[in-house]
Amino acid sequence: MLLSTTSEVPGHTITAYKGMVISQVTAGRHLGKDVLAGVRDVFGGRSKSLEKDLESARQQALSELAAKAQQIGANAVVGIRLDMENVAGSMLLFVGQGTAVTATRG
Repeated sequence: MLLSTTSEVPGHTITAYKGMVISQVTAGRHLGKDVLAGVRDVFGGRSKSLEKDLESARQQALSELAAKAQQIGANAVVGIRLDMENVAGSMLLFVGQGTAVTATRG
């Protein structure tokens, strides 16, 4: 599956637009990790565990976009946008959206 944040895929021609695909991934944050991240904010440094959780949720959102696009006969998603929101203080919501298309090389 080809994934692109632009409206086209270099080296490919879009032959059909299949429609918009949207993914939503909710990730719970661990209180202990939040406390440690707060300490790091005060004293400096990066929270590797939070970064890992954020990357995992981002990858899940992209994977879900790809799966939904494949279900409707697409082989690429263009114009991808990912947004993240803090929900209820301890949850992160990743929303991905893009346009599912069929693209051929050339």
